[in-house]
Amino acid sequence: MSHTTEWKSHLYLFEEDHATKVRVELDTGTTRLTGHGTARCNPTDKDVPEIGDELAAARALENLAMQLKRTAYTDMAAAGTAPRHASLSAYDLG
Repeated sequence: MSHTTEWKSHLYLFEEDHATKVRVELDTGTTRLTGHGTARCNPTDKDVPEIGDELAAARALENLAMQLKRTAYTDMAAAGTAPRHASLSAYDLG
């Protein structure tokens, strides 16, 4: 069985007051999810905006990944095929 689809995503970065905030949006065509991440510059550290961007984006993508996994597990359970080895642990739920 062959299957091809396209998912669309957008990643938005906002910087203010030594903090970078990221919102990442995923549209699968049937589901829309939004992940969030934040990075703050320690006042004693050198301000390197690229590092804040990378860290906040990574955190937003991790948040999105947990939501997507939760959605998949919920869909599997609704289809009667709940994962045998995967449980929604505290880590999975974020």
